Amino acid sequence: MGIFDKILGVFQKEKKEPDSAEAHIDTSPGALANWEFSRVITNTRTELEKIHPNYFYDLKISACTEYTGNVVAWGDKKKIQFILYCVERIIRFKDKRNYNYRSDAYKDYMVQSAYLGQLFRTKLHIDAGALEQLVDAFTMRAGKNWGYHYQWPINPLLNQLSRLYGKDGLPAPMHTALYKLKQTIFQDTSHGFEKDKLKLMEKIDQLIFKASAAPEEVKPTLFLGKDPFSDYANPIIEGKPAADKQNWYKLITKAGKATGSKPSAKFLAESKELFTQLGTDKFKAVVNDWFLFVIALKEETTETTQIYGGQVYTYYNSTFLSSINVEAIKGFVWMCANFHDNATLNNLAKLAERSFRKIPGQGPAAAAVGNACLYALYRSKGLDGIGHLSRLKLRVKQASTQQLIEKYIAEAATAQGVSTHVIEDMAVDDLKLVNGSREWVLDDFTCKLTITGLGKSELSWFKAYGSQQKSVPAAVKDKYAEKLKKIKDTQKQTDQGTAAQRDRIDRMFRTGRSWSMGAFNQYYLEHGLISFLAKRIIWNFTTAGETISAMQLDGGWRTSAGEIVTPAEDVVVSLWHPALATLADVKAWRAYLMEHQIQQPLKQAFREVYLLTEAELNTRTYSNRMAAHVLKQHQFNMLAKVRGWKYALMGAFDNGMDNGTAEVNLPEYGLKAQYWVNEVNADDAFNTTGIWNYVTTDQVRFVNSTSGAVVELIEVPPLALSEVLRDVDLFVGVASVGNDPNWQDSGGLPALNTYWQSYSFGDLTEVAKTRKEILTGLLPRLKISKVAEIRDKFVVVKGKLRTYKIHIGSTNILMEPNDQYLCIVPDRSQKSQTENVFLPFEGDAGLSVIISKAFLLADDDKITDRTITSQINRK
Repeated sequence: MGIFDKILGVFQKEKKEPDSAEAHIDTSPGALANWEFSRVITNTRTELEKIHPNYFYDLKISACTEYTGNVVAWGDKKKIQFILYCVERIIRFKDKRNYNYRSDAYKDYMVQSAYLGQLFRTKLHIDAGALEQLVDAFTMRAGKNWGYHYQWPINPLLNQLSRLYGKDGLPAPMHTALYKLKQTIFQDTSHGFEKDKLKLMEKIDQLIFKASAAPEEVKPTLFLGKDPFSDYANPIIEGKPAADKQNWYKLITKAGKATGSKPSAKFLAESKELFTQLGTDKFKAVVNDWFLFVIALKEETTETTQIYGGQVYTYYNSTFLSSINVEAIKGFVWMCANFHDNATLNNLAKLAERSFRKIPGQGPAAAAVGNACLYALYRSKGLDGIGHLSRLKLRVKQASTQQLIEKYIAEAATAQGVSTHVIEDMAVDDLKLVNGSREWVLDDFTCKLTITGLGKSELSWFKAYGSQQKSVPAAVKDKYAEKLKKIKDTQKQTDQGTAAQRDRIDRMFRTGRSWSMGAFNQYYLEHGLISFLAKRIIWNFTTAGETISAMQLDGGWRTSAGEIVTPAEDVVVSLWHPALATLADVKAWRAYLMEHQIQQPLKQAFREVYLLTEAELNTRTYSNRMAAHVLKQHQFNMLAKVRGWKYALMGAFDNGMDNGTAEVNLPEYGLKAQYWVNEVNADDAFNTTGIWNYVTTDQVRFVNSTSGAVVELIEVPPLALSEVLRDVDLFVGVASVGNDPNWQDSGGLPALNTYWQSYSFGDLTEVAKTRKEILTGLLPRLKISKVAEIRDKFVVVKGKLRTYKIHIGSTNILMEPNDQYLCIVPDRSQKSQTENVFLPFEGDAGLSVIISKAFLLADDDKITDRTITSQINRK
């Protein structure tokens, strides 16, 4: 007699009326093998084969007449007998290990599994005897090959018990069966199901707890995951007063039910009632503290070594938060959709950014938490949350996240009756700045925050009579520690704000946006934060078909000739772009910036312009201007995301796919631009996750965003063409392997050495040509002017030991007289030589590298780094 027969035999001793509350089930082996059950399975399979002629999964039992016309009418006793029959048949089938997916046996197994799910979703009365049978059946193969807890509908079973006994608790005779079930679940070591295990065990504990608890008693519920967050958060809850703890237990239980992509109205209403009972301020204080802990939390990395085929393989796995705690934190984030205070919104934005930060080889640290933050920011009252979403759109690189942010911004714009561009204008927080500064009075001291540059600001302290104090006053540190913390947080938000708004405005160059004078004044010129940027940008003012360009200087508008102008109130304001200006106008504005030492926060007057070439007029539908380059794929991917392009990394697993496309949407023109790339398929030219290290570039083309039809280049608006090609030139200029000074020494693919040499010291791109123009005017004013000059594609520096040629494009170096290559890797930790040198725009790292290298090599006899001197002395 087998174990299944022994289990069933126990219940043959006593029989009562069918379906009575205490009825024992007739579960003789003969009954389980009943031909009726077999016939039901066969008939159902036959029906489903007609419904699913080409595949046999995701079966809908409720669509079968065998179920609706027969099984539905069965009593609970018979349904449970049928469930046990299905379990036994599933076990027999799975024990075979080898099976044909098209066989009747496999299809019967699928039908039996589907019936288990269907029957547990209907109301079933389960008494102690039935529960013991079900638990014994579900645990029969525990730990044996395939017999894991997740194979069976345990969660629906517990839901049935909760429905039946949740109010008063489980009868004592049932406890033994549930303890057995819990122990089996606990011992299951299946990988990837830790969250499900903990949830099932918690449900069992909840059912048993209610059996002995007082009606008003709340089961102590803490964070269940095994991670640093639980270690931090649980003691905080346990340290609260008894009444508060009860509320926190309820809140954690509610947060643990945060499933799906966004909360239901019921979830938000019930959670609001719970934290209101606790006290909203108490709730926010603790939850914000938890958020700050997660924001600062670092991943824990474990190393695993395996030997296969005589080779040693080392794998690294990083964990941030346990999956069950991710769900709970997500629930608490959703609850914060009820708040709109600056501290909570700021923490939600920082938590989103932390959650979307990628773990190498794994993906975002906690995407579910990040998505919840986006929802809470979107749902928060007012526009401050939308302002954070606008900034996050520029910070978070994942394509799916970008789409979600854009969706929320679009929905908010629709609700306000404005465009997405306008609502982003409206939502920028001025942080109470006025003309780029803000003051706080703390007793006899005044603290002044002033924007000093892009992403830069300073705090200054003044005594009562106006004299400046260099450091934070001791009295302020002692008395206003919390206020001082908020001031420094405002400074950080200010720095992030200027950087984010610069990026947002820079993307506007390809949109052709315009504003009324009133909107421009409100959202740009008179905005406490953005005004710092707006006053350093050239704007077009158009009225009655005439356009003048001007920028702010000394509180007024001036043209490139220095003439004072006063735009009328009815003008249309837009960004000035060199692609739409005359050559004389471009030169005039460049001269104006140099004369008045105005540093623009972005490239505008010196912006690269890409107009149609003769070759592109001949190719008509595509441009090869940026083709035949070799890029580092991961760096290219990052740059594409920063500039708002969509691109998916190509891997060695892509079924032979040998090309991909980076794409950017141009909705203002009804166009999409595409940049085609191909994988560099070589031995070991991919990383540990199978992603190709390098790609080669191909054509740029434009397609109609609706029809997908290719558009001739001559039909593409000049502004759109120039900006797209500028982006692509940026991708090549930064991600090309030709920029890597270590290429020849770092094991780069030998087959690409010819390309590396030709790019490193070849013709200048448009970006490099702009650098050359600036360097031509800049070098004569530097202290190295007597030993440095521009010669064709190089900055030539005469050192004490040798003469050096720094390529203006790649920044790589050759040494005369034999053009020997000199490898110098820029040290980003060192102070840049350009900090005290005026440059007419911010953001060109390559220009800074060239100047720094020139200063270094002018005094080559003072270089102490042996990795450099050994190369210089090797002649």
